[in-house]
Amino acid sequence: MQTAITLEHNGMTLRGMEHIPGTACSQKVPAAILFHGFTGTKLEPHRLFLKISRKLEQHGIASFRFDFLGSGESDGDFEQMTVSKEIAEAHAIVDLVKNDPRIDTSNIYLLGLSMGGLVASVVAGERPADVKKLILLAPAGNMYELIMQMIQQEDIDVTTPYYDHGGNLVGREFLEDLKTINVFERAKPYHGPVLLIHGTGDDVVPYHVSNVYRQRCYGDQATVHFIEGANHTFDRHDWETEVIETIRRFVV
Repeated sequence: MQTAITLEHNGMTLRGMEHIPGTACSQKVPAAILFHGFTGTKLEPHRLFLKISRKLEQHGIASFRFDFLGSGESDGDFEQMTVSKEIAEAHAIVDLVKNDPRIDTSNIYLLGLSMGGLVASVVAGERPADVKKLILLAPAGNMYELIMQMIQQEDIDVTTPYYDHGGNLVGREFLEDLKTINVFERAKPYHGPVLLIHGTGDDVVPYHVSNVYRQRCYGDQATVHFIEGANHTFDRHDWETEVIETIRRFVV
């Protein structure tokens, strides 16, 4: 069953969706929490997150997917968004799921796409006992480097309060915050199973970043699954199908 839900955080409302399998009426069920990427939403392109949630529900796994503050339908403005704020919101979402009486709290999985993968990796590293498995789709562990490249390519004046990124105003605080976050060091304390999925045609986050995660953080506990030719958000039906099926095999 798919239902709209809300979460209050720092006086503002995050809006999301929960997918709860029918088996939750008679027993507690595992749950996946999905974190969207930079400028993304709880749906993500070609409804990827919805399709993942529906597939998980078919296999008895609940899922929760929220718009971060300033994104999608949640409160706030995008120009107030920072990675540290999204990490704090992600922790609040994990707390919500842990306190849900329908959920088997020994089986909570985190899944993040792009910058959502950065967020998921840090949250798992900060509360490893609460995360059974971790799934990172094209994770932007090198987000600071990517933003700096964009600033140089587009000749953006970073001394101004905001700059325009495709209609989204990005605040200077976002960059200042991002440079303080050592993603790989904060992700390293997580020692559970990790699945990294990345397209070899990704021109946003180079696919070698998934190998960096494995080398610097996870070692043999990580499986890296490359999808030949796939772009950053797996924008082809066969790529999308491979993503969903690979996730299913990892969690079921």
